[in-house]
Amino acid sequence: MSVTVAAALPPPSAPVFSVTEAAKPPPGQPDIAYHPDWDKYQARVARRQQTEDLPKTLPDGFPKELKGDLVWDGETLASKYDWTYVLSSDHLEEIDRALAHFKSLNIAKGYITQETFPLPTLHGELRRLSRELHFGHGFFVLRGLDVDRYTVEENIIIYTGVSSHIGSIRGRQDAYFEGKRADVVVGHIKDVRSGLGDIRDKEKIKIGTPAYTSDKQVFHTDSGDIVSLFALSTAAEGGASRLASTWRVYNHLAATRPDLIHTLSGIWEAELFTKTVDDKDRFMSRPLLYHQPKSADGKTPDRVLLQYGRRYYVGFGELPRGSHLPPITEGQAEALDALHFLGERFSVSTNFEKGDIQYVNNVAIFHARDGYTDTKANTRHLLRQWLRDPEYAWETPAPLASRWDRVYGGVTPELQTFPLEPHTRSESTPAKK
Repeated sequence: MSVTVAAALPPPSAPVFSVTEAAKPPPGQPDIAYHPDWDKYQARVARRQQTEDLPKTLPDGFPKELKGDLVWDGETLASKYDWTYVLSSDHLEEIDRALAHFKSLNIAKGYITQETFPLPTLHGELRRLSRELHFGHGFFVLRGLDVDRYTVEENIIIYTGVSSHIGSIRGRQDAYFEGKRADVVVGHIKDVRSGLGDIRDKEKIKIGTPAYTSDKQVFHTDSGDIVSLFALSTAAEGGASRLASTWRVYNHLAATRPDLIHTLSGIWEAELFTKTVDDKDRFMSRPLLYHQPKSADGKTPDRVLLQYGRRYYVGFGELPRGSHLPPITEGQAEALDALHFLGERFSVSTNFEKGDIQYVNNVAIFHARDGYTDTKANTRHLLRQWLRDPEYAWETPAPLASRWDRVYGGVTPELQTFPLEPHTRSESTPAKK
């Protein structure tokens, strides 16, 4: 146990182009903010190892090492796995025919399915790629769409139609749109603060997530099984999408800091900023890390699942962690920083280009984004969907069931909403008095 996390890590290198003013911490909170501080992290590691009696063995049942394609290191992954699937001219023609077919039906976008957006040739490849998400390396990128050939609405239809062949269940990202009950299933990821944004009434928006800024976004997961991003346009500088293997990070911590596996698999009090259907569920008590042992029939291996967002524990911008929750512990603060810096160490950049669609296994891979700079000619604008593939989806851990229900529960074709313009989630809009 002589190797520590701090000693094994290089200093962070991803640039921060702009930083939102830190959220006000609740009373008693450790000295930690949304943007990790390398020096504070190293000092906390040294202090805790010197003053605390930390567990030296793993929690009962947790594996000493995970194996398989999901264990990868960004430095060597490209030599072993080509994650970019380039759509052929035949595939692109098939997508055009599917778009024309869906438009001819004259039905709401909530009814986009594999049947209403048929891809007879590409379907088999997309099903193979979904299996890669769940049983292979955990991510891939579709490349070749020319977004400039289509309107925003047509791009959304294409994105949703193609995605329905990978994860046929779409998740709710917000329960309200323009003040009314709705299941928003497409989100716009864009800096809404700059003069280049096209969000009206910016002064009324509370910035509580880096998704709506040009800030560096630290390592985290979204909600649900699959997170997908579609690049309508990219920034003038920066904005790289970074992915890291949760399993690779787990193996490093299991070998060097088993006490942090105890911390991550213990109970955390999470602030939930997103409004729910009834707007009552404001916090959640659950672990960040889950272990699923190998199945009796041997069809599924030992697995660990990670589900967390750093802002739920430290706040971001104008949405701080509330004083109604207890502060996180020093151990939890160290664990959050360890996840981020290990994510940076083992990460890979997918070289996200305009027209790319990225799909990620959200419980096995966590992601981050470099800070970026927009210009009038080059403004970063992504679309996001949360998906679930009923054929290949991993079992949802019981403590996450209510979280998954917030995403997938009761979403109907009639209520599904696909905003055409950039918008922020209802958490960023103050309630009317």
